[in-house]
Amino acid sequence: MASLSERLYTKNGLAARSIARRLLSMAVGEQIPRVSDFASELSLGRGTVQGALRLLEEVGAIQLESRGHLGTYLVNRDVSLLWKVAGITQLMGVMPLPYSRKYEGLATGLVEAFSEIAVPFNLAFMRGSEHRLDALKNGRYDFAVTSRMVGELARKQMEGFHIAKRLGPSSFVSGHEIFFADRHEVAIRDGMRVGIDYSSPDQYMLTSYECRLLRVEFVEMNYMQLLDMLKEGVIDAAVWNKDELRYAEYLGRAPFQTEHARHLSRAVSEAVLIVDGERPEVEQRIADLSIDTIHGVQRAVEQGQKFPCY
Repeated sequence: MASLSERLYTKNGLAARSIARRLLSMAVGEQIPRVSDFASELSLGRGTVQGALRLLEEVGAIQLESRGHLGTYLVNRDVSLLWKVAGITQLMGVMPLPYSRKYEGLATGLVEAFSEIAVPFNLAFMRGSEHRLDALKNGRYDFAVTSRMVGELARKQMEGFHIAKRLGPSSFVSGHEIFFADRHEVAIRDGMRVGIDYSSPDQYMLTSYECRLLRVEFVEMNYMQLLDMLKEGVIDAAVWNKDELRYAEYLGRAPFQTEHARHLSRAVSEAVLIVDGERPEVEQRIADLSIDTIHGVQRAVEQGQKFPCY
């Protein structure tokens, strides 16, 4: 008897790849498209569609039930086998560099949540939400992790992008504050040199709101260099997240003074998973993720009760 790999390179097998992707976006108990709908959608013959569905049942990837005039329903499926048939070896996500316990916990939580639903998964790390969204747009990754604020901007500005999962308050960062080179400073003042990273919409917009009525000198630099530049006295102030305590004993810190910045900070604190709408199978898998698992693991890593593993 031919192996699964050999059967997937037959006419029916190649059709089964496309149908498997479609079925990955459906839940058990749903009515599947009619044979004629599959044929039209995938530009296949009816006989080929029927053969492909039969192959998927024979290898144990799906179990279908015909209910007469009510249609045919998906009553069971093997997600990992459907992934294999679809030719998708794993999902790839991209998130910020894991420089804080918060991000290490988020990465570990995502790994465990995907493991629970038996979806092969891997993570990449990239500085700057604009870079992550560009990589998502170019098809290098299946989803991107950003703040809710960035996710809402992407949904409005980038065709097809939308938020597939919101992870709740404080899942991205605990919050942001203003950090100062002088420990005695409590607010940004006229004449200060303020660090800003235009490739990070979160940091850029928070900084802009806080400084909108002030005469300051913006000094453009990499987000990851801001605290080092504060410690060295190259800049006087910078917006940074509260989860990073490096140099905490040397730097001043204070909450935002403007209501605009305080309001925006709440949207920046929540993590979201952004997908391209042309990948419904990816969106369905993300919808299956347990937020409780992600939160529980993230919290355990932050509190030192669990080693990060991603």
